[in-house]
Amino acid sequence: LDSLLQEIMAPTVQLSRMVANTRAAFLSGKTRPLAWRMSQLENLLKMLNENEASICEALGKDLRKPKQECISFEIEFLRNDVRGCINNIESWMADYYVEKNIVTMMDTTLIHYDPLGVVLIMGAWNYPIQLSLGPLGGAISAGNCVIIKPSELAPATSSIIATLIPRYLDQECFQVVEGGIAETTELLQERFDHIFFTGSGAVGKIIREAANKHLTPVTLELGGKSPVYIDSSADLDITTRRLLWAKCINLGQTCIAPDYVLCSKEVEVKLVEKMRSLIGEWYGNDPQKSPNLCRIINNRNWERLHNLLKSTKGKVELGGETDSNELYIAPTVITGVGFDEPVMMEEIFGPILPIVSVESVDEAVEFINKRDKPLTLYVFSSNKATQNAFKTKTSSGSMVVNDAIVHLSVETLPFGGVGASGMGGYHGKYTFTTFSHQKSVLVRDFSALGEYLGETRYPPYQDWKVKRMGLLLKNRKIPKCLSLLPYLACFLLGVASVVFVNLLANKFHWLE
Repeated sequence: LDSLLQEIMAPTVQLSRMVANTRAAFLSGKTRPLAWRMSQLENLLKMLNENEASICEALGKDLRKPKQECISFEIEFLRNDVRGCINNIESWMADYYVEKNIVTMMDTTLIHYDPLGVVLIMGAWNYPIQLSLGPLGGAISAGNCVIIKPSELAPATSSIIATLIPRYLDQECFQVVEGGIAETTELLQERFDHIFFTGSGAVGKIIREAANKHLTPVTLELGGKSPVYIDSSADLDITTRRLLWAKCINLGQTCIAPDYVLCSKEVEVKLVEKMRSLIGEWYGNDPQKSPNLCRIINNRNWERLHNLLKSTKGKVELGGETDSNELYIAPTVITGVGFDEPVMMEEIFGPILPIVSVESVDEAVEFINKRDKPLTLYVFSSNKATQNAFKTKTSSGSMVVNDAIVHLSVETLPFGGVGASGMGGYHGKYTFTTFSHQKSVLVRDFSALGEYLGETRYPPYQDWKVKRMGLLLKNRKIPKCLSLLPYLACFLLGVASVVFVNLLANKFHWLE
């Protein structure tokens, strides 16, 4: 019985010890210097450069990803993120000086970026390299130790992450935990300083509940049904190419893939024919034989998508073919879809595209607003009023006009959801700030002027002190030129001192 208990408890003890050792490494202060952070970022970039083929091989085993998708959406995406960290880390780490009021005009007020400590990054299976290691560059830049939990649903990629990270990064500060639900459950019992999770809303709720035990802040990158609106002013040839590309990459298993289309019947007819022609052009007469389409990750997800297809009351305009042996589902377009069908009630996360008929912008806006806030929203229209209507009358994590997915390439735009599609954001500097504490700092000296400005706070309390304090602390717009007042005061004081000394010297003949 004792040996059985020890066997059961061993993984828990090992995980607890690993987290404790990682925290000790952080508390030693080794992650704080710029030089250490820069060396880890450079090693991370080196890891991606030296292991491109092995990473592509792992992604091929897990998802049958085409090489171009492996490089463009996984490896090169990460390389660019790490390059951005290397190029900007010094300015990100610099103290940020903020405006002051009259009482504090002689003081120094700033924001200092502190590392949070030991953070947990939980990746997803659909882009298992990008989503497991994407937040890592910003976490390193912010000076944290990191524990990485790749998705067990992409085992080949999880394995290569676990193999490569200790080869290239500081083994005291970066750990990889492999495993499934049991290991994840044990890991979530530990205290972290931040948890960054990418995945489904259902699991996101579990992560947040576990984090609440330790009051751990979380970033939840979830998903949802990202709608597409197309009107008659859009260039349908270009729209079709951009829409179909965004839907078919990774065989639709993308959190910001277009989930459904809202358009008029007139646009629908033209759109379906253009997509039919384009699928043949891109993937051939038998798309299943095309080397440019991924596969569904596993049987459970294939069954879910297959059931969505079987349950629809709409018309399958193109596609609809399935093969359980290959985990294949063809790019599929459905029209005449009912609002309450299963395919319209959950995130599709596959190559199925329902088209819902609407007759106006207002109807489309109302349709979107009656549902959970999406991770992103796509609008294809040349009409500025239409574009502005969706921007101002709907709520979504992001919005793209006349294209799809490409906003992820802009690191100066934060990526994240709102409401049911997630909380928090990242990419570029936003990842750095996610993994940093913005510490407020005020530095004051012992000057007589500073003491005079603040003396009204001291007892005995009097009415005149209340009035003066109210006058000094009143929130008012202060001209920027007044921010130079302390420097001007010092300059004038120096000039006055020189003049005063010269007067004394002349009066008492000190220079004779």
